[in-house]
Amino acid sequence: MNKYEAEFSNIVRSFRKKHMGKGPSKITTTFCKNWAICEMEGNLSPVEKFIASATEGKQALREARTEMVKQMYKKNPPVEMEEFLGCKFVDLFVDIDIDRDFGMSIFVFDEDLQEKYCK
Repeated sequence: MNKYEAEFSNIVRSFRKKHMGKGPSKITTTFCKNWAICEMEGNLSPVEKFIASATEGKQALREARTEMVKQMYKKNPPVEMEEFLGCKFVDLFVDIDIDRDFGMSIFVFDEDLQEKYCK
């Protein structure tokens, strides 16, 4: 992870903490073409872990969490990311493995981040 990817990870953590009350404990970002791929550990709050302890709670939590994250970025465009990268945020793909407390977010931008920041 280079310094731009590391700083992007910090921006993601800060954004999630600001809008969700808790950010992941660890984020690793990789720029690939126009994607910023973030691998995130330690996403779940104690209450969410309790909900996930019930079989029927896992799927409901996964669906709620992935949809909630997508809606959060729609309602609160990630201006900090755009300013840092100097390009426009286009889309977001999100998933989480509740059992492992491991999530991935793929941020799509309108420019090739790999070309711009990984030379």
